[in-house]
Parts: sequence; C-alpha cells; structure tokens
Amino acid sequence: MTSPLSATDIRQAKSDATMRDRDLAHSLGISEAQLVAAFVGQNDGQSVTRIAHNPDDVMPQITSLGEVMALTRNESCVHERVGTFEKYTSGQHASMVLGPDIDTRIFSKHWSFGFAVETQTEKGTRKSLQFFDAAGDALQKVFMRDDSNHDAWGPLVTALKTGDINDSIEVAPRKPAEGAQGSADNRSALFEAWAKMTDTHQFNRITRNLGMNRLGAYRLASGEKWVRPVAKDSSEAFLNAVAEARQKVILFVGNPGNIQIHWGTLDTIKPMGPWLNVLDPKFNLHLRDDHVVEAYVIEKPTKRGPALSFEAFDAAGNLIFQCFGQKNEEGDAARWANILAELKTCEEALA
Repeated sequence: MTSPLSATDIRQAKSDATMRDRDLAHSLGISEAQLVAAFVGQNDGQSVTRIAHNPDDVMPQITSLGEVMALTRNESCVHERVGTFEKYTSGQHASMVLGPDIDTRIFSKHWSFGFAVETQTEKGTRKSLQFFDAAGDALQKVFMRDDSNHDAWGPLVTALKTGDINDSIEVAPRKPAEGAQGSADNRSALFEAWAKMTDTHQFNRITRNLGMNRLGAYRLASGEKWVRPVAKDSSEAFLNAVAEARQKVILFVGNPGNIQIHWGTLDTIKPMGPWLNVLDPKFNLHLRDDHVVEAYVIEKPTKRGPALSFEAFDAAGNLIFQCFGQKNEEGDAARWANILAELKTCEEALA
C-alpha cells in the first residue's frame, strides 16, 4: 500500500504541524513509518537514514550507545525504560535482551523497517533508532539521552545503514485484531490443563491447543477459581495501591513485534486527562485509561506458588498491559495478593 501523499507533501505537512508523528500520520491517512521515511536523505530539520531492521544485526550494536531510553507501545499504552541494552540472545521464534534495566522479548518476523533519525529541536539534536512492522506501525524506538555515548552514534549508523535512499515505502494493510477466541466445548479441558500448570509460559500453548486465546479463555473461566473480572476503571486504583505499598512489580507492555518489561516500583502516579501516567526517573508509563473495557485478576499455578496478575484489555480484545508482583522478600506475596483483592469485582461480567 503506497502513500496517497508524496514525500514532499508529507514533509510540508510536518513542517506545518505541532502534533506527534503518530498522530500526524493518522491525520494524513498514512503510517508512521511512511512519515519517517519521507525524511530519508534530508538535512533540513530532520535527517533520516534507512538502517537494518533485523534484531540480530541491530541489538548487539545498540549496547555501544550506553544508557538510552527504550520505548515500546501499543494503541493504548506507552512503556518507556531507561537503561543500557546488555545481553542479547537470538531465537528462532523469540529473541531477548536481558539486563537489569532493559528487558525485552522480540519477535523478529514482525520487524520490517528500520531508521536512524536525527531531529533538530530547541534543545539540540534528538537522535533515535526507530523500528516498524510491515504495516508501518512502531515496534520499538530507542532514544539517545544526555548521558548516552554520543561518540558511538555515527559508527553505529554507518555499520547499520542499508544504502537505500528511497524516501517512500510501501506498507501492508494492518491486520485486524484477533478478538476473544473461546471454545465452550473445551471449557472442562481448559480447567484441567490450567490446574496442572507449573509455569505461566505454558498458558499460551494450552489455550492455542484448545482453540482459544488469552481473553477467550478468561471469559470462559470468569468467576471460577482462577479468573475474577474487576471493574474496567480499576487501573488507577491499582496503580495507586502499588505505589502506596511500595510493591515491586513486573509490568509488561507489548505489540506484535516487541514486549518491554519493567521491574521495580511505581512511585509517582499522575492522571492527566484520559491518561494515567507513571513518572519515575527510569520508568514512565502512559496509559489511556478510557481504552480499558475489560480487566481481570488472574491466578496461574506455578512451581513457586500461585502467580497473580492484573491484566487490562481494549475494545478489540487486545492486551493493553499485564502486571505481576515480585516475590523477593517475605511478605511480598501476601501484600501483592491484598492489593489485587481490594479491586472491585465486576458483577456485570459475572452475570
């Protein structure tokens, strides 16, 4: 699918706009990747270089940049984590970056476009690496910070650049959301397999084998031992309770190509219009609370005891975010369970 606008038209539209790239692209009827690509080879205000997009090529190089801000988002939630990309492990299905600050799960088959972007601002040149899927939707962005290793930027771009100077790209139609997939005939089999789980990672395989997905399984099991639907506006109460208790969490936000994980506390919660924000020194979360239409407290058996999570979904059935409690010290599990128990049950969902 080609852009209805020329690269020149896109650049002019951006020069006249004050909105963020994602919002501007939507208003123009193009993808964000097409907006970024329009600046390939330009030197006025923004300069873009097309670079490799395969994580196997990219991730080992990003380590040289030192401390950066990694951003992963979906339609309803933005997850920003400050740290250094450390150990990268490639995998046939999923790859990962593991470190004390940057922790990701990468699904490389969805990575289709890569760009190195330099944007002139009042505060100087903002440098970022941006990666998109075939539809032109952002999977991950990596932003340089004041304390980053700026001497490594030039060599990294040189090593990764493809030599392609085309300022337009063709994107594929965006795939529709899967929605909830359940199988009432397999309800008993779901409960039997659920009870035998020893690791949370087994859940996706169980549901897939039974012709279901995550949300479909939750709806089938709603009100049973492992699934309690809670009010759709529970996110603010949840975040505030986590902050007040100083509870350490494991918070996942993802899209088809990347899942980014925060380990630690959530200290500063600030609502701003429809957005719920966590604004901490090394972690920011921006959640469109009004997009949450279903929320659940989930229990999954593991070898280490029950794994309890809070999970929020949008109107299309997409998982917006998922949060588990860390169990580092005595009392952590009980405190986490109490936070979730205090959330208001959605009686309508049970009915």
